[in-house]
Amino acid sequence: MRVAVIGGGPGGLYFSALMKQLNPDHDITVWERNAPDDTFGFGVVFSDETLGGIENADPVIAQRMGEQFARWTDIDILFGGRTHTIGGQGFAAMGRKELLQLLQQRCLELGVDIRFRTEAPDAEELMRTHDLVLAADGVNSRVRGQFARELGPDLDRRVSKYMWLGTDRVFEAFTFAVLRTPHGVMQLHGYPYSDQGSTFLIEMHEDVWRAAGFDATEGGIFPPGVSDMYSVEKIREFFADVLDEHEVLTNNSKWLNFTTVRNEHWHHENLVILGDAAHTAHFSIGSGTKLAMEDALALAACLHEHTSLSDSLAAYETERRPVVASTQRAAQASLEWFEQIGQYADQDPLQFSFNLLTRSRRITLENLAVRDPAFAADIVQGAALPAREPDEPAMFRPHRIGRLELKNRIVVSPMDMYSSVDGVPGDFHLVHLGSKAMGGAGLVMTEMVCVSAEGRITPGCAGLYTDEQTDAWRRIVSYAHEQSTAKVGVQIGHSGRKGSTKRMWEGMDRPLDADNWEVVAPSALAYGPANQVPRQIDRATMDRVRDEFVAATRRAAEAGFDLAELHAAHGYLISSFLSPVSNQRPDEYGGSLENRLRYPLEVFDAMRAAWPAERPLTVRLSAVDWIEGGNTIDEAVEIARAFIEHGADGIDVSSGQISKDERPQFGRSYQTPFADAIRNRVAAAAGVAVIAVGAVSSYDDVNSILLAGRADMVALGRTHLWDPQWTLHAAADQGYRGAGADWVDPFRAGSRKPPSARTDAVRPRLSLVRDAQGGVEATAHRRWTPARTETLAR
Repeated sequence: MRVAVIGGGPGGLYFSALMKQLNPDHDITVWERNAPDDTFGFGVVFSDETLGGIENADPVIAQRMGEQFARWTDIDILFGGRTHTIGGQGFAAMGRKELLQLLQQRCLELGVDIRFRTEAPDAEELMRTHDLVLAADGVNSRVRGQFARELGPDLDRRVSKYMWLGTDRVFEAFTFAVLRTPHGVMQLHGYPYSDQGSTFLIEMHEDVWRAAGFDATEGGIFPPGVSDMYSVEKIREFFADVLDEHEVLTNNSKWLNFTTVRNEHWHHENLVILGDAAHTAHFSIGSGTKLAMEDALALAACLHEHTSLSDSLAAYETERRPVVASTQRAAQASLEWFEQIGQYADQDPLQFSFNLLTRSRRITLENLAVRDPAFAADIVQGAALPAREPDEPAMFRPHRIGRLELKNRIVVSPMDMYSSVDGVPGDFHLVHLGSKAMGGAGLVMTEMVCVSAEGRITPGCAGLYTDEQTDAWRRIVSYAHEQSTAKVGVQIGHSGRKGSTKRMWEGMDRPLDADNWEVVAPSALAYGPANQVPRQIDRATMDRVRDEFVAATRRAAEAGFDLAELHAAHGYLISSFLSPVSNQRPDEYGGSLENRLRYPLEVFDAMRAAWPAERPLTVRLSAVDWIEGGNTIDEAVEIARAFIEHGADGIDVSSGQISKDERPQFGRSYQTPFADAIRNRVAAAAGVAVIAVGAVSSYDDVNSILLAGRADMVALGRTHLWDPQWTLHAAADQGYRGAGADWVDPFRAGSRKPPSARTDAVRPRLSLVRDAQGGVEATAHRRWTPARTETLAR
């Protein structure tokens, strides 16, 4: 093949070296506009997995890299005047210049033509004269811009400012130093790359950056470039304790905003992109160099394995896209965590350290228990969650919503069953909710119970607008109270424009074939193309619906429910008032957020007055609409604040379902950051409980969410459909037999996991890392050492 490579960074060079090894007859030319020894930044970091792939592909490069590595196993987190060290991590880093030099040398040894200080010819011209054109020209890729129509780039510029720097201080570990200043929170991320120095970056929200005066002096805005050197001096002052009077080094160091790069396609005809040209992942979770070299390895392998170029490039995308997407999801979570780091400024330093470590949702309590059992034990025992015993798992610790005492922090999430007749719940609901109550959860929620026949979603939805319905619910609540210590909550709502549709298994959100009823909404806008256009609700109907909410609330109290929740999420009537997507009214109930809140708060206030004062009233919100022009997390925080000011005892945080056009970003615990923001920006200070929900399925995730302070409780829906006794089984898996997981007497004989079902005899609790004398047996912390003098055993 005749191959043109645009960009002489690690990705382009490593690909060229691999291709030459696979076939020395390949004619490969690399164009690099910079000089051989030009590089920006200081160090690069690798995982053991990446290094293993490099070693298998090219032992020569792997050996030369290994001779340069600095290796270490610890993370140091400095916050609130304390340092927490977490071991068992495993990192390797080296100087970026040294990496480039050894890759250049390897390419030259293999016969690659590298043209330094030379701009590459036009990509279209190269496509005509070469079999393959590889664009590895970085985050500001000229080629990607040239082929934007074919590649479909999406560039997401973020709100934080960062600057890469170096120092002659050799950090002993991967270091996070988080500083609370009068201007806001700033953070330093640093790691050693040799026995001579370290690289670090400073990052902060742009609001903090401006407040701290990094952009201007009293005399006005800095000229270009001057502000960067001025910033270095300010950074020395802010982080004097961390830098310990060592030098701060620059290398084209300037303030930047991170840009997340995604592309719909990574190749077009005989052109392919890799590395930062194709994708980026925030530096707090991934290394661009690491991803680029992994791309290069995969691309070279696919070209070698397939005879057709089109098949090769398709195989490359098929192989790498899921890996990159996974990394980008974790990196996005980490990026957003650091953007909002100010909301954790008052956290306890130990909890903050755990929060930081688990920010991407890839690392959990159990991961840390394997890597550093002593730190994991400290987290469990030192958590700011009241416990009955020191090692009680977080999920089984008691909690209060308002005046309601709950035995643990697990909620059975509201789930529509579509199995009522004329709004009356029957034996199905008795078994469904009764089994969940006996399954160990602290709080069991009903499905959305509708305030009127016209407020139902489907003909199978339950209601609370007749005496027969009230009696049926009383029977279910009484059974749950008699047979378990679970509390039972009712979710009260009105379908709005999403009403008069089929049951889920008959066609979710599809209109009925016959006997449709009129639906109402804030504006005459259909939920989706197939749905009927609602009637814009008028004031008289608003009054009637409000009174229906009040009547249903009173019936719920008569039925004995322990808690009531206003359903203001998922695009139903109250939710549709809150969202600008569905509420486009020109009157005092539309437009501004204050106006959009007016009717939902009116309904809530009326419910609060009708509901017994000693019982909690909560609200379920859709935090974000997942659609352009819809509510974002900032609006969600203000909406939550308004309900809290009106007396809400809890906020149940979900998202989306406001429009058929939504584009949610699904993933593990993907809605937890919304609960996190509401809790830490407004609810915790008011003493209001926050419930997280959404793609949480393991007790490890639940414990991690709670210990990090992202929510007070966690609601699980489908998980409890899969296993009605999931909470009790989670207790057995964790070896917990305390008051937070009480088995009903007839089931108590099954409270120990049978030997045939055990994966490793009995899963040890975190307390079992303690030795006989009561001390903690910690993994030995291996501090940084140069690889050339000591090799770290993997």
